[in-house]
Amino acid sequence: MTTTMMHKKNTMNYNYYNTTNNNDNDNDFHCFTMSNTIFEVDTKYVPITGIGSGSYGVVCSSVDTMTNEKVAIKKIANVFSDEVDALRTLRELKILRHVRHENVIGLRDVVISSSSKNYKDVYLVYELMDCDLHNIIKSPQPLSADHVKYFMFQLLRGLNYLHSANILHRDLKPKNLLVNANCDLKICDFGLARTNKGPTEPMTEYVVTRWYRAPELLLQCDKYGPSIDVWAVGCILAELLGRKPIFPGKDVLGQLKLIIDFVGTQHSPNLSFITNERAYKFIKSLPYSFGKSTIRLFPGSDPLALDLMCKMLTFDPRKRITVDEALEHPYLSELYDPDLFQPAPYKFDLDMDCGIGVDKIRTLIWGEMLLYKPRPNSGAAFGF
Repeated sequence: MTTTMMHKKNTMNYNYYNTTNNNDNDNDFHCFTMSNTIFEVDTKYVPITGIGSGSYGVVCSSVDTMTNEKVAIKKIANVFSDEVDALRTLRELKILRHVRHENVIGLRDVVISSSSKNYKDVYLVYELMDCDLHNIIKSPQPLSADHVKYFMFQLLRGLNYLHSANILHRDLKPKNLLVNANCDLKICDFGLARTNKGPTEPMTEYVVTRWYRAPELLLQCDKYGPSIDVWAVGCILAELLGRKPIFPGKDVLGQLKLIIDFVGTQHSPNLSFITNERAYKFIKSLPYSFGKSTIRLFPGSDPLALDLMCKMLTFDPRKRITVDEALEHPYLSELYDPDLFQPAPYKFDLDMDCGIGVDKIRTLIWGEMLLYKPRPNSGAAFGF
C-alpha cells in the first residue's frame, strides 16, 4: 500500500562556518544556516533541506555520513529559558531512550555543541519520515478505506506498546503522527507524556490540544488514565473519515457542547465520574440532544469503522473501549495478529514535574546526551 505524501519544506539556505571545539565534547562540529536558523552539529551530519518549524523547534533533514542514513534534526533553542519547555525536552529524551517500537519514532542521537555548564541549545536527531498525518488530511489526495484502516491499526499498535510500558502520550493528534511513502506510521512528540499513576493519584500540568481532549479532562477530573489516549484516537479516526476535525471547539465550553451534540445527552449514571460540581451542573444544563447519525456525517464510510469510532468516543471513560479491545474489533480483524504484539519489557516510571529547577534539568539533559556518546573521561550519566 503506497500513497503520494505531501511534504511542506521551509526555505532552505545553508552556509558552512568553521567552529572551534572549546567545549567538553570530543566531537568536531560545523555550523550551517537552515530556514533562517543556525545549526551547530557534528560534522557527520550534512544538511539537505528545511522541513518545518513550530513552537518547540526548527527541523531540517540531513544525512548521517557515518551510516548514510537520512535523519531529521530538531533544534530546540534556548531550551532553559522556560522550565516547562526544558522539562518537556528532558521527558522526550528519557522516554525515547527506553521505547523501541516500529510505530514509535526513533531517536538516533542528541547533540549539544557547547560545554555542560553553558549550553543553551539541544539538537535531537530522529529517523526521517516524509510528512505528518495532518498534512495528508488537509491535502486533496484521496485516502482509501484501506489507508484509513492501516493508519488506525498502526496507531493503536504503537499505543498498545506505550500503554504496556505505563506511558500515557496525552497529546495524540494528526500532527504528532509521522508517515512515510509506504504508509508506515510512527507516533512522535512525547513532551507531554506521563506515567500512568493509577486510579488514585491525580496528574497535573495538562496542556493537550483542546480538539482531541477527552471529556474527563475538559471537565477537570483530577483522575484519568489510558482512556484519554483512546478518545484522541477516536477523534483522529473521525478526522480521517471526514477530512476535518470532528470537535473544533473555540473554548472548553464550546468543546463540551460539540461533544454532547455528537454523543447525545448523557444519563446520570454516565456522569458519575465527574468530580467537579460546577462541571457536572454545566453538562446537566445543556439542551437535550439525541446525538448525531454517523452514517449521515460520514456517508460511504465502512460501518465497522463508524462502530469503532463511536466506541472510542464514548463519553464515560469507564465504558470507553480499551486499546486492546479496539485492536480486536472486527474493523481491524484482517490486520490483527496476536503474534505482532509484544508488551514492553518493563513498566516505565517517569516521575518528573515542574519544580526541580532548570539547573537540575540542565544536568539531566547533559547526562542523557552522554548516553548516546559515552566517553572515557566524561563521568557518569545522570538520571532518576
